[in-house]
Amino acid sequence: MIQLLRSIFSKQEVEVGEEGMKVIVGLGNPGPKYAETRHNIGFMVIDELANRWNISLTQSKFKGQFGQGLINGEKVILVKPLTYMNLSGECIRPLLDYYKVEIEDIYVIYDDLDLPVGKLRLRQKGSAGGHNGIKSLIQHLQTQQFNRVRMGIDRPTNGQPISDYVLGKFTVEERPIVQESVEQAAKACEESMKTPFLQVMNTFNQ
Repeated sequence: MIQLLRSIFSKQEVEVGEEGMKVIVGLGNPGPKYAETRHNIGFMVIDELANRWNISLTQSKFKGQFGQGLINGEKVILVKPLTYMNLSGECIRPLLDYYKVEIEDIYVIYDDLDLPVGKLRLRQKGSAGGHNGIKSLIQHLQTQQFNRVRMGIDRPTNGQPISDYVLGKFTVEERPIVQESVEQAAKACEESMKTPFLQVMNTFNQ
């Protein structure tokens, strides 16, 4: 049954420039070395959505891995930039240009040191806040006004360097909390397919 659904979605190719197309971006680093690390929680949400929506992330273009589908009548592209975190904008800018997607129709999911593990915070604009992936997106999109889903990963409390901390894996105690937050982020993205993002933001930020 799953294979049949995947086949159906694979035939529903999104036409270039179709009105109302949504792009959901999860930030992270490519390769097994970085799988399931704190910095890759955006990738984890994309994997969750791909599983829920039976979208295969088998297309490779624009320095990224992505898949397409129709969700609640909305044309959707799920994207994982493969540029490494600090160069994420090099993937997203050409993808948006090619598919003629408006900035207000993209949703970026990423890790946030200033939120506790398991906490979500949705925003419509803002600075990079020290996050190099968001800094790259702002540079390439030339705006700070794009929808974000910030995923809490907390800060190290033992003096561990930030770079080592974000590239480390979640603890055994954190994993169920993280999984719940990944599912909540996926729900927020699902809701965004049929509800204005401001309304979704007000619901999930409570």
